[in-house]
Amino acid sequence: MKYGPISQASQELEAILRAAVDAAVADGSLPAPQQALPAFLIEQPADPSHGDFATNAAMASARAFRRPPRAIADAIISHLNLEGSHFERAEAAGPGFINLFVSERWFADVVARVLSEGNSYGRTDYGEGKKVMVEFVSANPTGPMHMGNARGGAIGDGLAAALDWAGYRCTREFLINDAGNQIEKFAKSLEARYLQHFQGEEAVPFPEDGYHGADITAHAERYIAEHGDSLLALPSEERKKVLSAYALPKNIQKMKDDLGRYRITFDNWFSETTLHESGAVMRAVEELTRRGYTYEKDGAVWYKNAAVQTEALLKQGKTQKQIDQLELKDDVLVRANGFPTYFAADIAYHANKFVDRGYEKCINVWGADHHGHVARLKCALDALGVGGDKLDIVLMQLVRLTRGGEQVRMSKRTGNAITLSDLLDEVPIDAARFFFNMREPGTALDFDLDLAVEQSSQNPVYYVQYAHARVCSILKNLAAEGISPEAPTAERLLLLTDPAERELVRELAAFPEEIVAAAKNYDPARLTHYAIETATRFHKFYNACRCKCDDADLMHARLSLCLATRQVIRNVLLMMKIDSPETM
Repeated sequence: MKYGPISQASQELEAILRAAVDAAVADGSLPAPQQALPAFLIEQPADPSHGDFATNAAMASARAFRRPPRAIADAIISHLNLEGSHFERAEAAGPGFINLFVSERWFADVVARVLSEGNSYGRTDYGEGKKVMVEFVSANPTGPMHMGNARGGAIGDGLAAALDWAGYRCTREFLINDAGNQIEKFAKSLEARYLQHFQGEEAVPFPEDGYHGADITAHAERYIAEHGDSLLALPSEERKKVLSAYALPKNIQKMKDDLGRYRITFDNWFSETTLHESGAVMRAVEELTRRGYTYEKDGAVWYKNAAVQTEALLKQGKTQKQIDQLELKDDVLVRANGFPTYFAADIAYHANKFVDRGYEKCINVWGADHHGHVARLKCALDALGVGGDKLDIVLMQLVRLTRGGEQVRMSKRTGNAITLSDLLDEVPIDAARFFFNMREPGTALDFDLDLAVEQSSQNPVYYVQYAHARVCSILKNLAAEGISPEAPTAERLLLLTDPAERELVRELAAFPEEIVAAAKNYDPARLTHYAIETATRFHKFYNACRCKCDDADLMHARLSLCLATRQVIRNVLLMMKIDSPETM
């Protein structure tokens, strides 16, 4: 298994601590434990003066040894064998914590490892090759993508990258909602604009719930320019079908083009229509019926959502009173006219992910307004026998665009929405992708349009990219003087003892663990935070330590540290599909 420097050090330390406990018991310093020793924590203190690593092993085992934690800590420390390890000393602290300090060799090994692994540094085998899917954006193909899709795109793509680097086999998928009510509404809107062109707006009322965007009118006008009034004589249903078949592929292609410009490439574009055409939707309904989870009422097929969710909530420890407050209701799966609902299609779609395509975990990035759909879908998958616990939902909060400190208003209803395409016309793609991942998905986001285009250290993506460019500038200036970095040696890297140097190395060491944490917590914002912190540590090092100095060995050690820093910044920006400029 491939781990990062911190995880490797933690594993090494755990073995050392357990060996020390065994040695203390063997010579009578500690009594034989009265019960199996429990698991203990190994963590990194926020303040390095308290140790590079700390453990609660003594406190966790107090009951087993029936000794005060501080006495256990002293016994463990006196039996530590640190020879040949990456640790040089330990001390007891407080009620029984054990603080441990890494050796100079550990810092040297981190820099050497970054330079050795290069573009692969940060990758681990944590995910063990498990097959996972991230489904994100999945915007209705009835109009342009908006700010929620822009944020969802950055979050989903960032999360997929974290999962990939963490050792999962990750697939990115876009569900094309090309069936159902929204497509019918799309067709009605197109038909109205088409007829209005010939008969006038007063003669043809626009559907109250229609799509008012200018794109609908543009589609109708383009069709007229190409085909004239050829649809006027057709029945309404046929006319709508023709117009929808004309406009829908264009909308889907526009989505692909805009997302491609946004540097998002999906492995799969999955059509909802294919589920209906293959019979998968009705098979899912039939299976739920076979399992006793449906009933017929008023000619429709209903799913026993209230009963299924109630049972699940009772198992979670909820009281009936708490459940009653949720006012759970059953859901229609097949309407009286024989057409399945979107919920039925959604159940079939997720069954397809797990059963037909074999994904072990699926993660959907949804807007927070879909929160009520989460539990009922997961419970429906349980009822179907698929396993709702294999589906995780990341709920994403709204985006508020600001300019000059004032909110930029937008209205999807009237067709004045700020689209993804509009945003990318106004701000750099690097800034858009970085800014949308500045907060964890469940937190509302203020997107400052002025800051996104500002070329200063106040702009966080500029600040990170400048750190990369600064390393390039250092190397270029030294090259002009005939000085080139030399291959690092262990002896030289041991010279990196300045506090600013060590702070920076600690940050570089944390990169693989930050990726794993982003993957585990479904929070790619950890990557932007890490990038900013690494840049901060580098700028501090740059100001504290002269790279060009009289000591040639120290100079080349510092150049190695610069190269390692550039590599890590480049890797994290690569994950986020953000450029790493060499000059700024």
